Amino acid sequence: MKSRLNGIVPIMGLLILFASWVGATTKNPNPAIDTLYKDPTQPMNKRIKNLMKQMTLEEKIAQMAQLDRVAATPEIMRDFSIGSLLSGGGSWVHEGQTTTEWVDMVNSFQNGSLASRLGIPMIYGIDAVHGHNNVYGATIFPHNIGLGATRDPELVKRIGAATARELRATGIPYAFAPCIAVCRDPRWGRCYESFSEDPKIVEEMTDIIEGLQGEIPPNSRKGVPYIGGQDKVVACAKHFVGDGGTKDGINENNTVADWHELLSIHMPGYYHSIIKGVSTIMISYSSLNGAKMHTNRNLITNFLKGTLRFRGFVISDWQGVDKITYPEHANYSDSMLRAINAGIDMVMVPYNHTEFSSILISHVKNNKIPMSRIDDAVRRILRIKFTMGLFENPIADYSHADKLGSQVHRDLAREAVRKSLVLLKNGENADSPILPLPKQTSKILVAGKHANNLGLQCGGWTITWQGLDSKNLTDGTTILNAISNAVHPSTELVYSENPDSEFVKAENFSYAIVVVGEPPYSETAGDNRNLTIPDQGLSVMKNVCGSVKCVVVLISGRPLVLQPYLSSIDALVAAWLPGTEGQGVADVLFGEYGFSGKLPRTWFKTVDQLPMNVGDEHYDPLFPIGFGLTTKGIKG
Repeated sequence: MKSRLNGIVPIMGLLILFASWVGATTKNPNPAIDTLYKDPTQPMNKRIKNLMKQMTLEEKIAQMAQLDRVAATPEIMRDFSIGSLLSGGGSWVHEGQTTTEWVDMVNSFQNGSLASRLGIPMIYGIDAVHGHNNVYGATIFPHNIGLGATRDPELVKRIGAATARELRATGIPYAFAPCIAVCRDPRWGRCYESFSEDPKIVEEMTDIIEGLQGEIPPNSRKGVPYIGGQDKVVACAKHFVGDGGTKDGINENNTVADWHELLSIHMPGYYHSIIKGVSTIMISYSSLNGAKMHTNRNLITNFLKGTLRFRGFVISDWQGVDKITYPEHANYSDSMLRAINAGIDMVMVPYNHTEFSSILISHVKNNKIPMSRIDDAVRRILRIKFTMGLFENPIADYSHADKLGSQVHRDLAREAVRKSLVLLKNGENADSPILPLPKQTSKILVAGKHANNLGLQCGGWTITWQGLDSKNLTDGTTILNAISNAVHPSTELVYSENPDSEFVKAENFSYAIVVVGEPPYSETAGDNRNLTIPDQGLSVMKNVCGSVKCVVVLISGRPLVLQPYLSSIDALVAAWLPGTEGQGVADVLFGEYGFSGKLPRTWFKTVDQLPMNVGDEHYDPLFPIGFGLTTKGIKG
């Protein structure tokens, strides 16, 4: 018995030692890692410093990379500690992807990140430029040009908050919005993403940041990145700087501006965004006085980070570093060197992270990029991740699922549509107005493809990057359905996409509502030299307005040529790109609410006048900025 006990004692000792070792590894899988940075009770700067001193060069550079989700796997996130992912325009797993599927997708990548050596969570971003526009069933708000027409910063703030809730419904905490470009030429294909040609209006509309991120508490420091809870998201002011001032309105082209013009027109929106706590700023594809903005150290590092004291991180646009050269990616190594040294902190790669990392590592080891520059970028990225509570709450849940496309949000979008409509003409004179229209009459004609097409009604950046000409693009109310909902049950409603004049004359309509406009587009595809209403729309206007009293509702991302057609139109409404809630159009047409919108930009007579903006010496518009007739509504 004694001999058996003697044999057991050393074995039990070994078991005790093994159990102690297992317990220790359970508490800290890698004893070499100091996990102070995971302690939320510690000061943020102490957490950042603690984490950064443990990061390798490779891990730091990986934090500076943002990949499209199609180029990533949970294993890539784990093995390379990639800092960020995004869904580019139209980047979803499948059409009609549910909120649960979105959350599960984001979490699968996040779990990969959390399994990396240091467990640094990634931040997932998406273009949400007029609501959560990539997602089927989301509330699609009017594009920024329409919001500029409302002149209502408080409304825009509420839209920002609603958009944040809908992003959180899909597990996404980072919106590439708002666009605070000051569009100075409507020929630009992104003009509808701009609130106005007037920098003062753009300044006011930066209140959307307080909706997206939350308002900085009264006793807190202004100008410091702020994200106010799990129903808020990181915002991104874009595109720094001068993107709306390119020559001839050509996308990604050159903006020619002296220092005074830059500061007075294109820069104020950024100053106000920083004061309101914006967390990230995206750099413009465009050039300023011949120098690519992605390489402009003087403006990014010296002015934005230095003079304006921006404390968030600076992110490139999609393949913005590639586009420094033409052809794109022609000398990626040199482009990367120039972009990072200029002050860009995170690069929207978005596909080849190994090329990105190997080039940056080489530049650092060859002393072409100082380690201090890498540390500045990583410190800024980590500051936002800590500020938003990403280390404490990295995994998204389903608690916000009911917010996507909720009735409360749709009612808000409907309000925004009502307030965005600009009445340009209402009868021949004030004594004989056409609007508001009677709901009860014998027979109404609704004409034009745009009346019954959600894709055309929403415009670009809806479900896909360019948008789609599609009746059933997403959930929403077309203008035709809105009119049908509004009129008296005894009123006969007839819809014809492209009626001929003989039909219109023969049917004895009380009046007609003609809904025409532009096709959907975004970015370069929207650049337009002539700005005419497409031929089919002109044909509908000619056939209908020449035969019966007509109201034209123009669906467009900018002013279009109206002469010589204006004289044949009895009433004209600029409805911009209203989004999914077409009922807001009918609310105002039929007098439930009055017209109140004001032009956010100058309506030119001919394209030969362009660019023409308020304050120009030879300012001779068809309708000046701020123009908008009003009517009284039953409800307001």
